[in-house]
Amino acid sequence: MSNTRYFTVEGSSRTFDRNKLLAVMLFAFGLALLQVSAVNNLLPALESVKTGLGASDNDVQWVLSGYALAFGVILIPVGRFGDIFGRSGGFATGIALFALASLGCGLATDPLMLNIMRIFQGFSAGVFSPQVTALIQEYFEGKDRAWAFGIMGLVISASVAAGPVLSGLFVETIGWRWAFIINFPLGVVLFILALMWLPFGKERRTMGKKGRELAKREGIERPPIDLDPLGNILIIVAVICIMLPFMTHFVWRWALLIGGVLMIALWLAWESHYKKIGRFPMVDLSLFRIPTYAFSTAVVALLMLGSTSIFVVVAMFLQKGLGLSALETGLIGLPNALVAAYFSLWTGKRAFEKGAQIQFAALVAIATGALASIPAAWAVVQGVTPWLMAAPLALCGWGMGMIGSANQTQAMLQIPPARAGTAGGVLQTSQRVTTAIGNAMVTAVLFIGRGTGDGHTPAEWFTGFTFAMIVISIALVASATVAFIYMRKYPHAGPDLVSSPL
Repeated sequence: MSNTRYFTVEGSSRTFDRNKLLAVMLFAFGLALLQVSAVNNLLPALESVKTGLGASDNDVQWVLSGYALAFGVILIPVGRFGDIFGRSGGFATGIALFALASLGCGLATDPLMLNIMRIFQGFSAGVFSPQVTALIQEYFEGKDRAWAFGIMGLVISASVAAGPVLSGLFVETIGWRWAFIINFPLGVVLFILALMWLPFGKERRTMGKKGRELAKREGIERPPIDLDPLGNILIIVAVICIMLPFMTHFVWRWALLIGGVLMIALWLAWESHYKKIGRFPMVDLSLFRIPTYAFSTAVVALLMLGSTSIFVVVAMFLQKGLGLSALETGLIGLPNALVAAYFSLWTGKRAFEKGAQIQFAALVAIATGALASIPAAWAVVQGVTPWLMAAPLALCGWGMGMIGSANQTQAMLQIPPARAGTAGGVLQTSQRVTTAIGNAMVTAVLFIGRGTGDGHTPAEWFTGFTFAMIVISIALVASATVAFIYMRKYPHAGPDLVSSPL
């Protein structure tokens, strides 16, 4: 529990509860993450003509990547909107849209409708997710903030690992559709609690003529409202161009990647110019002069390039290669969830002072677990119990539990609260982009290694599994290398670098 539980906001007579604020935000954040990990385990069910939608391999890839694409496209603009107009309003709007989109996914009648609803669902999750990081940055300080990010790390780890268990239960009992539909009533409840528990003072002071009058009456200076429309358009187009080639198969798709890189360069030039002429760019590029933020963003981007595909590969290997059920696959990943949950809480108490060291150790553990899963999978193909796979996955869980709060605490250590939404949006966008690239790259390697045609043997699935895990491990080693450099340069980042250089 936070040491300083209650707080007030400027211009309001109400007292707010930090624990209630954190609870409603992180529950919603967990639902967004569950829609990634849970869906990994639904893919075989979606491909079934009898019980699913008869989805093709391309449809299945879009079920995964469409969500990530929409999520990644919107994060930076809505983070900026939250900084200007109020984060609580952005959060409440996003969770309401997410509830509706989830219901649409559950009621889908064909793969096209499901993928459209998944894109809408990813967009909605992208609206509220950056507000979570920003609100923690705004209303928690020092070790309390590290504690809050520790709980956030717990939610991340538990959601990623517990998703397959929950979706497996749905597939085996009441059907795969309920893995989506369950979010509707939960989202409605969270929307109501958000209206009750989150501070909306900034929204009241920035919206319209009445807002101006209220701000003037309370003697509060309103933040400058500069939406930087061209900057928003450029970054949205750039993210789409970079992510889309990894999700589609049309001939000229790689030309989009080149266009995306050019758009990023143009966006950077525009943001720099926009600030020089005295305007307020959507992303102040001076954020990247903050060492804790720049290093931590690179670390987590490389991490997500590999780690988010681990459970995709494991689920496909166990279900399609060995014939296990969705529930059995989920239960094999349960030790991962339990270990991750414990070490998320453990890290939350230490991330402020020892975050750099914890971050590096976590990445070593995840990479080791990914590599150790290869001999475990070989043993399973030779006849050993599939439950052997739980051991290397638990080792991955150890690292996943530690990395979330350690990285988040280090990344936001020196970010001014006024820029927290934008900074959080950029941080999460880098993760969504590399997640989409990683999922496409790793699943492609898995299928190539497995071979073409139908009726693949367990040995063929093991070959694909091995190649995929090697690719994942390379990304993890790259992330660990950046974390090692950061650890050597800033071994005591928490106590020594609490103020922003901006």
